[in-house]
Amino acid sequence: MTWSSLLESSLPKFTQIFAALAIFFGFYALAFAAGARIKGKQQNGWALALFLAPGVILALTGLGIPAFQTFLESFKNANSSKWVGFSNYTKAIADPDLRLAFYNTMTWVIIGPVIVTILGLALATMLNKMKRESIPKSLIFMPMAISFVGGSLIWKLMYQYQEPTVAQTGLIGQIMKSLGIPLQHLLLWSPWNNLFLIAVYIWGTTGFAMVILSAAIKNIPQDIEEAAQLDGASGFRLFRSVTVPMVKTTIIVVLTTSMVGTLKLFDVVRTMTGGNFKTDVLSNRMFDEYFVYFNNGRGATLAMFIFLGVLPIIIYNIRSLRAERHH
Repeated sequence: MTWSSLLESSLPKFTQIFAALAIFFGFYALAFAAGARIKGKQQNGWALALFLAPGVILALTGLGIPAFQTFLESFKNANSSKWVGFSNYTKAIADPDLRLAFYNTMTWVIIGPVIVTILGLALATMLNKMKRESIPKSLIFMPMAISFVGGSLIWKLMYQYQEPTVAQTGLIGQIMKSLGIPLQHLLLWSPWNNLFLIAVYIWGTTGFAMVILSAAIKNIPQDIEEAAQLDGASGFRLFRSVTVPMVKTTIIVVLTTSMVGTLKLFDVVRTMTGGNFKTDVLSNRMFDEYFVYFNNGRGATLAMFIFLGVLPIIIYNIRSLRAERHH
């Protein structure tokens, strides 16, 4: 097919796109013209509706409608041709492999975000008043520039196992051999292999937590710290009684954001183990059900479980922010 014939076959699509854009902007031009004629408080409401409408439409078409379709699909069979009620949910709970995925997901949600938040807060506090703090902060933040797929490949090479009689090509294995620690194939060593996978997430996101918490610490009024120091607070006591309470809201945001991230984390497990060796998580199993086993109903059910896990975290985050505003 030549370029000219390709362009001719695609011309109707371009025409549809331009027509849709023209209608959209034409509608908004008319709406703004009509809003200019409205006076008083009604004009504010009209302007608010105009500016909110695109975001609401995009949220509904990009998130709302697909979420509703997923919810309906979770009550259907594998090819979405028949309603099966709550059968997918009961079978998922009864399936031992899926129970293991639930357990592993909860391990990720509890351990990963807590360590990321603690490390981020500790690093932000230690580097806060350090000279040329931008240099160590840049080095710690650098893993954020690498995708989790790339980071997983790096760590997979570090975890690489060779027989004890030959030289170790993996950094971790060589360190264990040098220290006289019995060698293990770390990615096959269940259940500890889940912790080694979580280490990749901690390495990749601690820099993000550090930067956010560092900005919050720098916003603490200097006079509050000076008053606490005059009262005899210093070191860990100053950190516990002043720093932590003043950045409590930011800590909650970082913690809950990390929890949501671990709930939907897919690439680390997929790249390093493929969910094998008892490392499967809900997001990876959802991918398998949809695109490997072609079981749409089961895949949608697991998506709903992930959504139900995210929902209370988001609600708690919103309530915490509202409570902070009231104070």
